[in-house]
Amino acid sequence: MVVLAGGLGKRLQPQTGDTPKVLAQVNGIPFLDLLLSNIASQGFRRVILCTGYKAEEIESHYRHSSLDLCIEFSREEIPLGTGGAFKLAQKKIQSPVFFGLNGDCFCSVPFEKFFAYHNEKKALASLVLNKVEEKSDFGSVVLSENNEIINFQEKANLISSPFVSVGIYCFDKKAFDHMPAQNAFSIEREFFPLLVGKGFYGFVTEHQFLDIGTPDRYQRAQTELH
Repeated sequence: MVVLAGGLGKRLQPQTGDTPKVLAQVNGIPFLDLLLSNIASQGFRRVILCTGYKAEEIESHYRHSSLDLCIEFSREEIPLGTGGAFKLAQKKIQSPVFFGLNGDCFCSVPFEKFFAYHNEKKALASLVLNKVEEKSDFGSVVLSENNEIINFQEKANLISSPFVSVGIYCFDKKAFDHMPAQNAFSIEREFFPLLVGKGFYGFVTEHQFLDIGTPDRYQRAQTELH
């Protein structure tokens, strides 16, 4: 499991100060603790945290964590973006198929079912998707009839597609062959579009999805996550 944990969380700073976004407190518990507890409860034992902003603070916290996980770190010395962070972590990934997730999003998707779906589709990459009814600031994902991802749309044009990514991914390591040549790039804007037509599928779930990237959604997490 590779977890993106390097974001600044600028929009949350009025409420969280200079605390790294993934360590923002939700009912007195760091958000990333909730995320890691969930994946540990589903049988994961090894996690690679991709750190960047305030890396020392995050790494110190998880070196002394009581979570039942072996936690390793992949630290970017300069900002590499979400895609660059995955690329940097490649040498630490041991399995031919691996999961990735955004450290500021929570969705209690059953990973065993997601993994079975990925294998059933013989996918190069798969994304967990959630159906939303209202307009939002998430980009939307367009699916074919057999749930193959065929397009991405900026800022959720929900008229043509109600599906958004919940920040949980499954990749065959061969997906690294399709990454941009540069070291710094966005996984959503500059990598995912390159996978369209190459065995890229959406796994639709109705499980709760929360992103703490804005003050409103961060406050929502205080009441909806326990």
